[in-house]
Amino acid sequence: MWKPDRQSKQPLYEQIADHLERRISYGEFPPGSLLPSERKLAEQLGVNRSTVVQSFAELRSMGIIESRTGSGTRVSKYKWGITPKHTPNWSRYAEGGSFLPNQPFMRRIRKALTEHPSLIDFASGELSKDLSPIDEITTLLNEPQSISYLGYDNPQGYTPLRQALVSYLRDYRGIQTTESSILITSGSQQSLYLITQCLLSPGDAVAIEDPSYCYSLPMFQSAGLRLFRLPVDQDGARPEDIRTLYKKHRIKMVFINPNFQNPTGTVLKAEQRIQLLNIASELGLPIVEDDPFSLTAYKETPPSPLKSIDSTGSILHIGSFSKIAASGLRIGWMVAPHTIVERLADARQQMDFGLSVIPQQVAAQFLKSPYVEPHLDRLRMNLLFRRDLLIEALEKELPGLVCYTIPQGGLHMWCKLVPKVHDGKLLEEAIKNGVVFVPGSVYGSDSGFVRFTFARPQVEEISSGVSKFAKALQNLTNNRRE
Repeated sequence: MWKPDRQSKQPLYEQIADHLERRISYGEFPPGSLLPSERKLAEQLGVNRSTVVQSFAELRSMGIIESRTGSGTRVSKYKWGITPKHTPNWSRYAEGGSFLPNQPFMRRIRKALTEHPSLIDFASGELSKDLSPIDEITTLLNEPQSISYLGYDNPQGYTPLRQALVSYLRDYRGIQTTESSILITSGSQQSLYLITQCLLSPGDAVAIEDPSYCYSLPMFQSAGLRLFRLPVDQDGARPEDIRTLYKKHRIKMVFINPNFQNPTGTVLKAEQRIQLLNIASELGLPIVEDDPFSLTAYKETPPSPLKSIDSTGSILHIGSFSKIAASGLRIGWMVAPHTIVERLADARQQMDFGLSVIPQQVAAQFLKSPYVEPHLDRLRMNLLFRRDLLIEALEKELPGLVCYTIPQGGLHMWCKLVPKVHDGKLLEEAIKNGVVFVPGSVYGSDSGFVRFTFARPQVEEISSGVSKFAKALQNLTNNRRE
């Protein structure tokens, strides 16, 4: 984010006025659009409000902006007295379209992290820099002919990567498949998007877990789907609930995250997996299995995916490198019947002519290298260490104020707060205190739940982050008593 140069001889208010004028001339603030308030802009730029007042006065004197009491400051439609030309109403366009914006809480979290990079980040569901195999990938990139092709590639994905995934899925996940049944995507989210857009129609009923990561994705509502809840307890979702939903609502698809579920961290019990597959086969229901966390199992053998015991072809299996290697590679995959892979590959090709071949080549090299197993061992050890640090901090800073089940894998801790608090007020208070998290209502739960991602902050930030959260909670509960 741009900041005025305090070493420059040009006064700060003039720098700010020039910067705003450029943004207006570039069309970032079209005629008639509302500018940030003086107070908000002063906070963003790290200056006194009086400096922004001077900048606005400068722009007003030039006829570039106009202010009205109670209506804020807007870009003038009649700049310098020139007869206005018709400008598209970009605000109306931004509010239109069928694809819905992210949830308000998610937009608020993203904005806070952009404006305040020093925030301790318990919200972003990804690995920190030191947990990714950066040195290994750098070594692979420095090998001769590490990049061999830079043109458009097969719409299903780079063939050597799909071939490498056949071996990887067999050896690490017990899934038997062929390269023709694998579609490379930019991650689990794109896989879900393609499924909702291409295999379902507006008005279709689907079942998703409650709470569930899927609730945080407006793409389901954008597709016009009707969402029905599958409650998740300590043993995962209850398969019989699927039969009930099918009878009542004729659901057409089930979305499930059986291993270290996001956000609760639960693992679907073995007998419930068999029951789930039997019910799906009986009803002819496809199940979308999102499986990003299995290989993070800290101590025990990673739980097998549903796809590994799927004898009727009911499962669309989704995987990703984001939670076990590097989110920046933007590599995910889907294992599905070839007809489905062809349909989704065709749709994806219409969107972007296929993924960049460079990260696909890097991912293929990594999977075929000797680095995979050592990296996974190191990742599990470090995640376990961070989980234990988080538990220690929660017990120290929030004794008797938070309930949780200790996860045995994954990146997250799902917590229920004992004090009754408002999600939005707690998030704002936490941001003021220097920490950010994801409120539980983002995932469809009631107010009073939080998800802490312990894989994103640095080790030394975990304890202080919980301390800042505890202070925010204390401030909120104290104010409520007063």
